[in-house]
Amino acid sequence: MIKIAFFDTKPYDQQSFDSLLDSNEMKIKYFSYKLDEDNASVAKGYDVVCAFVNDNLQENVINILADEGIKIIAMRCAGYNNVDFKAAYKKIHVVRVPAYSPYAVAEHAFTLLTTLNRKTHKAYNRTRENNFNLNGLTGFDLHGKTIGIIGTGRIGCILAKIALGYGMNIIAYDNYPKEIEYIKYVTFDELLSQSDIISLHCPLTSETHHIINKKAIAKMKDSVAIINTSRGGLIDAQALIDGLKSRKIGLAGLDVYEEEANYFFEDLSNEVLEDDILARLLSFNNVLITSHQAFLTKEALSNIAKTTLKNIQDFFSEGPLENEICYQCAKKGKKECNHDLNKRCF
Repeated sequence: MIKIAFFDTKPYDQQSFDSLLDSNEMKIKYFSYKLDEDNASVAKGYDVVCAFVNDNLQENVINILADEGIKIIAMRCAGYNNVDFKAAYKKIHVVRVPAYSPYAVAEHAFTLLTTLNRKTHKAYNRTRENNFNLNGLTGFDLHGKTIGIIGTGRIGCILAKIALGYGMNIIAYDNYPKEIEYIKYVTFDELLSQSDIISLHCPLTSETHHIINKKAIAKMKDSVAIINTSRGGLIDAQALIDGLKSRKIGLAGLDVYEEEANYFFEDLSNEVLEDDILARLLSFNNVLITSHQAFLTKEALSNIAKTTLKNIQDFFSEGPLENEICYQCAKKGKKECNHDLNKRCF
């Protein structure tokens, strides 16, 4: 029997996993709180830790989990910037769900854009109060506008297809450009200066941290729209605020926030928001923030559960780990990757 300690559980998590769980093979204990140094020891007696984007998997937590006998960390998400792989190497294997529903995220990104542009969220609130005035609800045609996509993985490419359907001009910046007829690849500075809308779809790394900063914003068109459904750390939030105040940025749609860990996914409606930057962003009438919900569709939840459980099954069957995140093989100068040889990271 494989025992799984499941952290940061929400009702939709438990529903999707329980619907697929074979109780004869696996047993899941659901914990509602996030994983951190103070509670990592509860994993004692379990074989697997299942974690999410805002769980703490830094060196101190990794060491506790290893001491308690955890053999594998199953991330039920695509992102993994919260994991210290150097600390985990040769102690605990780490797997993830690389693609659960790129359509869900791309569609949500475009939803943020269209909602902000046509101000449907404001119109909804007005009409519920019998206010049918149209003043202040003017948007602009997306047809003919230029959208700049930073990162053209599966999500970025799907967003490009959606934009194509609206008759938009599509430019993109990516270190590894693809040959796609309707996407024109440009330099980063060219994307900043030519785009009416900029949408972020790249991973958070040391190179992309605060890729949208004061200097980048200064190179953008006036009244540019910025959409981020990737990782909060891609944007310098203070620079974003300054750009909104100066009206350099006309619209901002955010599904992620750099310091979201203590806020997103929780009900804090009866508490005072202590994060001054987040509070300031929420005060702008041209900013729309959702709490990391871009992934949240029935299809995505089902795919997350299926892939996570398969990752765990593959580990205990001693087969190769297709979705393992490999630290050693990614190190500079290593010529041969274990994954290329159908082997595990260690």
